[in-house]
Amino acid sequence: MTSEAAAPAAPLVPPFRGNVLGEARWQLELATLLASGVHRGVGVPRGDGAPVLLVPGFLAGDASLAVMRGWLRRLGYRTYRSGIAWNVDCSEAAVRRLDRRVADVAERAGGPVTLVGHSRGGLLAHAVAVRRPRRVRQVITMGSPLSSPLDASILTLAAVGWARLGQNLLRPARPHCLTTDCPCAFSADLRRVSPVPLTSIRTSEDGIVRPESCVVPDDGGGRVRNVVVRGSHLGLCVNATVYREIAAVL
Repeated sequence: MTSEAAAPAAPLVPPFRGNVLGEARWQLELATLLASGVHRGVGVPRGDGAPVLLVPGFLAGDASLAVMRGWLRRLGYRTYRSGIAWNVDCSEAAVRRLDRRVADVAERAGGPVTLVGHSRGGLLAHAVAVRRPRRVRQVITMGSPLSSPLDASILTLAAVGWARLGQNLLRPARPHCLTTDCPCAFSADLRRVSPVPLTSIRTSEDGIVRPESCVVPDDGGGRVRNVVVRGSHLGLCVNATVYREIAAVL
């Protein structure tokens, strides 16, 4: 009688402690950007009037992307807000609202829209692209953990926990909201391969999201690009290197 050897257990991934203090660098990154030629449009490709919709990150709103929105507009793009004032709602509900917003922008622009999302905003943008690929030209994410949506720092997960508590109070029938066990279509969308070109920008010094979780495997179709920069997670919205990359991709 023979016995089969047990399959080796998957290695445990230690909690991501992050670096909250390091995130204060975003102010220096903003100052560096404003003083750079990139912010003035020097040495970067000009826009062609194509529509670009920006989606803010967790606990943030459209105001967090005001600098980038103004810069893209000066380059020659038509920029649009997502309509999100505070990105903390149920993911499925947020995707449905963003989907309607993208549909409106695409109709007014007369063509597909580029979606640029920061952190959680990138997850929402990817989900919309999966559902409505004809409306989305491409997706650019900044610090978005597409490979592992909740692979964030301990403090960030604590904030997610408080948000989940709020969701449970508002929607008692959805106890798995903002968890890896969420049964909504949003969770399935994140596991699907991007049907449109996807550029995932991450920082190797991220203090909020584990950098490796932002790496998106290439399915062989050549639609996925992974770009690594230096800087803080919050500063990705005002990082001169990120701006140069976005201008090149657009």
